[in-house]
Amino acid sequence: MADNRVALLVGAGDAIGAAVARRFARGGYKVCVARREAAKSQGLLDEAKAAGQDIRAFSVDARSEAEVQGLFARVEAEVGAVDICLFNAGSNVNKAVLETTEKLFFKAWELACYAGFLVGREAARHMVPRGRGSILFTGATASIRGGSGFAAFAAAKFGLRAVAQSMARELGPKNIHVVHLLIDAGVDSEAIHQRMRARGIDAKDIAADSLTKTETIAEAYWFAHHQTRDGWTHELDLRPFVEKW
Repeated sequence: MADNRVALLVGAGDAIGAAVARRFARGGYKVCVARREAAKSQGLLDEAKAAGQDIRAFSVDARSEAEVQGLFARVEAEVGAVDICLFNAGSNVNKAVLETTEKLFFKAWELACYAGFLVGREAARHMVPRGRGSILFTGATASIRGGSGFAAFAAAKFGLRAVAQSMARELGPKNIHVVHLLIDAGVDSEAIHQRMRARGIDAKDIAADSLTKTETIAEAYWFAHHQTRDGWTHELDLRPFVEKW
């Protein structure tokens, strides 16, 4: 078991975030999921309760410094010391550059990069005095390649990757493991299925394992957090066997 350690997952939606929550709860962690509306996680909480697991939900706007600080203060006071923090928020914006407004570009950066900095910094403030902890960031294909129509999203994800890399170099010697997990894949989730249907594609008609399962991603996060410090990974990329890269 995890000795009642606490996992705080910020930007924990119904796909990757929920899968990571299930994995860490199954491993004995007290799991706190945070998103704009905590009520949206009620199904996950009911599922965990039925399984005898400890998952709690919190509301937070990760773009607000005060709200992020308040979230950490509340979790540390009510649940326990945060041992692992995952930042999983982001807005996958696909717009032609001539249609990308200032507001849209800023919103993408604010949610995927600035919020990641706020969450990562606050996690570090709590972990450094204790001399232990893991801070994980979810990346994407756009973290390393600016595709056509993804100027806003790629700029935000490139920036988040830089934040994670700088933090890893600074905090590693302080025994804080910072990991950037690059998900270079279509994630097997309802959101991806909807996008596929909009293009006339049914998920059941594509080759098996062409989409990466959220459970597979969660196992990678579990693995990264539990690496021994003589062999830490900073960046771990996942993709299905059919992905061109």
